[in-house]
Amino acid sequence: MPQNFQFAIQFIYHELLTSTAGLGILCIILPIIAIRLIWRFTGSPARTIARATTTEAVRQPVFALMIVLGLVINLLNAYIPFFTLGEDVKMLKDCGLATLLISGLILAVWTASTSIADEIEGKTAMTLLSKPINRRQFIFGKYIGILQAVLLMYLPTVLWFLFCIYVKVPYDGKEGGKTDITWMECWVTTVQTIPGIVLIIFEVAVMTAVSVAISTRLPMVVNMVSCLAIFVIGHLTPALVDSGSLDRLELVEFMARLFATVLPALENFNIQAAIATGAEVPKEYLLSALLYTVCYAGMAILLAFIMFEDRDLA
Repeated sequence: MPQNFQFAIQFIYHELLTSTAGLGILCIILPIIAIRLIWRFTGSPARTIARATTTEAVRQPVFALMIVLGLVINLLNAYIPFFTLGEDVKMLKDCGLATLLISGLILAVWTASTSIADEIEGKTAMTLLSKPINRRQFIFGKYIGILQAVLLMYLPTVLWFLFCIYVKVPYDGKEGGKTDITWMECWVTTVQTIPGIVLIIFEVAVMTAVSVAISTRLPMVVNMVSCLAIFVIGHLTPALVDSGSLDRLELVEFMARLFATVLPALENFNIQAAIATGAEVPKEYLLSALLYTVCYAGMAILLAFIMFEDRDLA
């Protein structure tokens, strides 16, 4: 085996299996495999509901629209200069991660609203639950189906986003007069973005669970407005807590801590500044984010079970 080829294989092995990026990929793949194995051995009707929900979401125009917007925006960001004096790659990462977050949230909240709230209002859920399917299986299947649709939407957009970063590194270097950029520099810069993408998927998973819980009681418009408010407050609570503590405003500090306790701490998923600057994300941070995602999403789904259990569908 040629020495250069052997070195390339060892380098890719190290980046994917022993780095934070590889751990982030495993944090996404392992829960999917676990759910698949549970459904394979239990034969849960939730699997059928999840498959139908994913198919319904993929057929919606918003699914194709989010993919097209993600591809076009990343392509434009890759070739349109930001005039940042050699920092265009950082801006591309920041804009690309923001695009992935917004597109995923729009698809998740929209699908939860149309798939749950509209089915309840249209009496479709009552017909479905007349079969040997209980309400907990209905909610859990809807949640997994929405996540599957979001991951399917992310598959082309994330790959395209990483490719744009890989191409942007030498393109930006040539504009700055640097022509000796190797493929290894492009690879490292690209792989460093994966932890940020993983945390965005975690954040979308949390917001999807919240949207599913709200959809069991409220219609689509109220659900989307509520999720928008939770998203904004969830990112502002650390600043509000610090502001109340510094200014010694007890009411502001109390309300901020209450929101920080009840609402999801979405700002913990925001590491776009670290990703843009190429800083190393600790593996422990990804693991703690995965644990928080599982716990909070689980509590939101349990709340959805309680809210939907006594919901009158007639």
